[in-house]
Amino acid sequence: MSYQTIRVEASTGYDIHIGRDILSQLPAFIRPLLGECRLAVLTDSTVDELYGDKLIDILTSAGYAADKFVIPAGEASKCADNLLEFLNFLADCRLTRSDAIVAFGGGVVGDMAGLSAALYLRGVKYIQVPTTLLAAVDSSVGGKTAIDIPAGKNLVGAFYQPRLVCCDTALMDTLSPEIYRDGCAEVIKYGVILDAGLYAALRETPFNRENVVARCVQIKRDVVQQDEFDNGIRGLLNFGHTFGHAIEKLSNFTVSHGSAVAKGMLIAARFAPLCGLGNITTDLAALLECYGFDLSCRYSAEELYDAMLSDKKRRGGNITLVLPRTIGHCELVTLPIEEFHDKLKQIID
Repeated sequence: MSYQTIRVEASTGYDIHIGRDILSQLPAFIRPLLGECRLAVLTDSTVDELYGDKLIDILTSAGYAADKFVIPAGEASKCADNLLEFLNFLADCRLTRSDAIVAFGGGVVGDMAGLSAALYLRGVKYIQVPTTLLAAVDSSVGGKTAIDIPAGKNLVGAFYQPRLVCCDTALMDTLSPEIYRDGCAEVIKYGVILDAGLYAALRETPFNRENVVARCVQIKRDVVQQDEFDNGIRGLLNFGHTFGHAIEKLSNFTVSHGSAVAKGMLIAARFAPLCGLGNITTDLAALLECYGFDLSCRYSAEELYDAMLSDKKRRGGNITLVLPRTIGHCELVTLPIEEFHDKLKQIID
């Protein structure tokens, strides 16, 4: 059974294993790191129905004590109430610092499991087992963990690296077209920001899943190793997200993350020429439409602006945007809030 391994050297170093049908190898990946321990699995209702029993069987057959906690599928579950309930579950399981949490799901599960690991006992180990394309290429790597609060998305969180990522691409076979497409938005993002070759390859569908996931992970690994705590170049990974998070919030999360990011990338592309950068709008729109994204935005400039005032990329009276100069080359552009507001009205209203 073949798989690729990518090493991340951050404050905590870890391996990312990527391959098809490698879930059964998870105990073999865990044992050198943790030895014998108790594992607390966090998953969601959709993943649990498809694969929950399979994962528990794999772990228990290998001699691990494994307990499972299931949250409802969807962004609404990434909240303080569920976080506290899961922390109490960990206490009930008597999890210790020699034990670990396993995040088995998409971005919501991975974010909540990672934040729980950072908080419980002031830090326990956790393992990412992403089940969606989006989680595989983005949220499972890099150590950003968070929950949402009413004021905005991912506003309560911590930087906390996993000890292992096991990405079995076969788990993506059962994704709905909509959920799979969400991941494609993040894949396209990597091409726009740092790899024109990847972007060009995405014009041919379907793409090779294992190779594309590996390339995206390599890009994110390289960025994280340079800027683990998001004070510089890591901001490039937010291409489309500043506008996208505002759209998610305004829609009360009825617009999915990937769909919001697709809309956000196009808004950023339209914004770039106003800041003296290139215009990739037509090219990017064509590729996003090829993947089936609805690129319309029903929100006004004023609505987007108000929603973006609480974004993490805002510092004092400025906001930092990721804007494309060309395909494969994006830049961080910091604007005064008033100038940003004026330019936003030029492209939205």
